[in-house]
Formats: sequence, structure tokens, C-alpha cells
Amino acid sequence: MTSPTSLSRRRGRSALLRDVAGRMVWLLAALLPASSSAGAAGGEVEVLHFWTSGSEAGAVAELKASLHRKGHVWKNFTVANGGGGLAMVMLASRVNSGNPPTAAQIKGAAIQEWAQRGGLSSIDEVANADQWNTLLPRSVSDTMKYRGRYVAAPLNVHRVNWLWIDAAALKKINARPPTSWDEFFAVAEAMKQAGIIPVAHSSQSWLDMGTFESVAIGVGGVEFYQRAFVQLDPAALNSALMVRTLATYRRIKHYSSSQSSGQDWVASTAMLTHGKAGMLLMGDWAKAEMQAAGKRPGSDILCVAMPGTAHAFTFDIDALAMFQVNDKNRQAQRDLAHAVMDKDFQLAFNLAKGSIPVRQDVSLEKFDDCARRASADFKTSARRGTLLPSLAHGMAQPAHTVARMWDVINQYWRNDRITPEQAAAQLAAAARQP
Repeated sequence: MTSPTSLSRRRGRSALLRDVAGRMVWLLAALLPASSSAGAAGGEVEVLHFWTSGSEAGAVAELKASLHRKGHVWKNFTVANGGGGLAMVMLASRVNSGNPPTAAQIKGAAIQEWAQRGGLSSIDEVANADQWNTLLPRSVSDTMKYRGRYVAAPLNVHRVNWLWIDAAALKKINARPPTSWDEFFAVAEAMKQAGIIPVAHSSQSWLDMGTFESVAIGVGGVEFYQRAFVQLDPAALNSALMVRTLATYRRIKHYSSSQSSGQDWVASTAMLTHGKAGMLLMGDWAKAEMQAAGKRPGSDILCVAMPGTAHAFTFDIDALAMFQVNDKNRQAQRDLAHAVMDKDFQLAFNLAKGSIPVRQDVSLEKFDDCARRASADFKTSARRGTLLPSLAHGMAQPAHTVARMWDVINQYWRNDRITPEQAAAQLAAAARQP
């Protein structure tokens, strides 16, 4: 049975999303001119995606409208809650039967896997004309390319290594946002002594992994992260630094809510926004829940880089990978790639999603303080070479490798009898499996 509090939260969030979607459609309708090719014989655009509700659905609706204005027919290939295996099974079935969609919402290592199978189509013609190499940092553009050619169009950038803090809770204990893990645990202990649950934790495995990878940066640094999670170096995975990372990660558990078992990220975010917990370790998708609860990111809820990671930016990028289509639909596919990277669409889509535009020339005037800080940190990290692909979100490794490593971290979190040394050896073994 759904509680009245839960119903109220969902209704408030739905109202917010409808409002944002309405404003976004108005904005894009005003800013995107009708194409002179509308009415000409166009092609068909079929897109597999998971954006089925709220403001994201509004963004997709305007993307659809922009393609219609160019004379193309839009066909949805929608999989609700399809971020897991079901959507990929359906996609594989379509591709294997010789009937692929125009594009599919996949990302990171999965883009490279589909390209290696020969399933993706180059969109260099659009990327070169629109100067994507100038607009995108190298570490981002490389994830959209296969053998030097663009095969996918990026929509946004999520920052994974955010720490959110209830400003009122921090004021109550007269503390500052922690910049190291030692400071983090000191703040957590002070919150605990003041009767505040220090950490709102979700038991979802991808969030466990997201926190763990951020701890690894804070403990071992950027180079250690790259060796362990990007290169899968056995010496880094089964090292003294990894043992320290695992020991630090486990300490968070002792300051987490006892009710976190079975709790999803929406519920853990609600603990923070309703004053039931002092801190939350999560990416910027949590902002929609904060705003739905009437909280202002950057003011009521503070946003800082996870301890020890201020000079790094772990990213998760949504993208549309372009599949092989017939000549009739090639122009429609090119127009889709152009529309995804259009400056006005980037603005509207990311305002709705809580992320930041992947294009670095989009005005952030309408974004909140946390988004503006994320964008500044993104650009700084791009210059420093410290943009890091998130392991937890499939940016650094293929899904099957991530799943095995997820399992190690999940078991380690749940079972205190597993030592940090044992878990490090298990991580190295998981990474070695084909």
C-alpha cells in the first residue's frame, strides 16, 4: 500500500516534471526554426530509448517535432525502465534479424562493442560540418567514435562524483563541507552524535559501485583510478591502495541508514530532502527529486565533489548510437544527429534531466548553481586530463565486466566477513574473466 507521504511526493514530482516539460517544449518551439526541407520526401527515424515519462519525454517529443519539420516520420521504439538487459536483448534481436532501428540509447563501452560487430554507421559528415571535435573534449568525443569516426551523438553529461549535504544539518553541527575522507568521517560522526543519520544510502548495486569508484579516486588519485578501472591493471586492482580504498568504503556503511536495505535512489534522496539524513553520495540525477521536494540545489542542499575528488570529474554520458540504415533513411539519420547536438536542444534537454550540456558553448544562465559548478569543473578537468569515465555506468568497461565487479563490491558491502584483502583479490579475478 502506498503511504500518503509517498503519494504526495510523487504528485509533487509529477507536477514539477510536467511544468518543466511544458516550458521546454515552448522554448524549443520558439528557438528551432522550421526547416525549409519540410514537406519534401523524407525518411523514417526509429529510436530505441528509455525516456518515457515527465520532462525527458517532453524533450523527446520536441526532438520528434524537429525531425517532422524536416519532413521525416518519427517512430518510437520505447522500452519503459529499459536501462537493463531487456532493451539490449530486444535491440540485438532487431539487429540480428536485419531490421535495426535508426538509433538506440546506448553509451560508453557498449557503443564500441556494437561498432566492432559492424552494426553502426558513421556520422562523420554531420560531425565535421557541425565541428563536434571543437565542441567536445577529446575524452568525450573518443567515446562517440570507432576507429576515429563518429558513430554516436552525445546528449548530455552527468557528474557521478557529487556529495550532497543538507545545509541545515551542517549548520547544526557547526561544520564545513568535507574535502577529504578523514574530514568526511569527522562530519559523519558529529552528525551521528547530534542525532542525524549521517548518510542516506541506497542499496542498488550501481550506486554502490558509483560510491566505490569515487572513494578510489579520493584514496588513490586519478592515475590509480585509470590503472584500476580503465586499464584493469591487475597490480592496481590487487594493491595496497585498493585495500585502503575498500577499507575506507566499508567505513561509510557504519554511518548509513539502517533502513537502506532494498531502498532505491529516489527513497534515499528523499531522506536527505526531508531532513532525515545529512549527506548523500550520488550523481546529479538526484537534483530532480530535490527540486520536487522544494529544495534548491546549491543552497538548501549543498553540492561538493566527493572527498578527495575535487580535481577529477567522473562522467556518465547518454548518447544515441547510429545503426546501419538504408539509403532512403540516411538523411533522416543525419538530421537526427544534427538535432541531438543542436545548442537549443542541448539547453532544454539538460535543464530537464539535471545534467549539463555536452556542448561547451551552451549558456548556463538558466541552470542552477550546482550545474554551473559542474560545467566549470568539467571544463577544468578536460584541460587537466582528469575527466574519468564512470565504471559504474558502463563508460569505462563493457557491461559484462562491470556486472562481475558490481557483484564483488555488493557482496563486500553486505558481508563484513569478507576482508578488504579478499575483496581486492576478487576484483582482480573478476576483471581477468573474458
